[in-house]
Amino acid sequence: MIEISVEHLAVMKKCATAEYPHECCGLLLGQLRLDAGITVQRVVPARNLAEAGRLADRYVVDPRAILQADKEARAAGMEIVGVYHSHPDHPARPSATDVELAWGSCVYVILSVIRGEAVEVIAWQLEGDRGVMMPVTITSLST
Repeated sequence: MIEISVEHLAVMKKCATAEYPHECCGLLLGQLRLDAGITVQRVVPARNLAEAGRLADRYVVDPRAILQADKEARAAGMEIVGVYHSHPDHPARPSATDVELAWGSCVYVILSVIRGEAVEVIAWQLEGDRGVMMPVTITSLST
């Protein structure tokens, strides 16, 4: 399970619609609790380096954004718990590339953006070392 506030979901949707028809991306900072899932405490939009090459169907989180987010997270007693990105005019399902590049315990929030509107948000996580991503329940709370 992943807890994401309504406000944090709104930030991700705004990023996804603003970057359409390209993929947006960003990092999720928070707490990973083995018994209670993941709690997102901060959403950090990041520059999509793949967009510089005009690849509408890929994302590459700027490594400088990862380093900065990690530094901020550690200072605040958090960690990078996930990544979000959009799928322009495609379902919010992981692509083969998404699965291949996924990091162990991180959660992946994918936003489907159809004709410029974010219409679906689904969280995914790798299941063991099988190269399969399974949906994760999102609980939305107001802050």
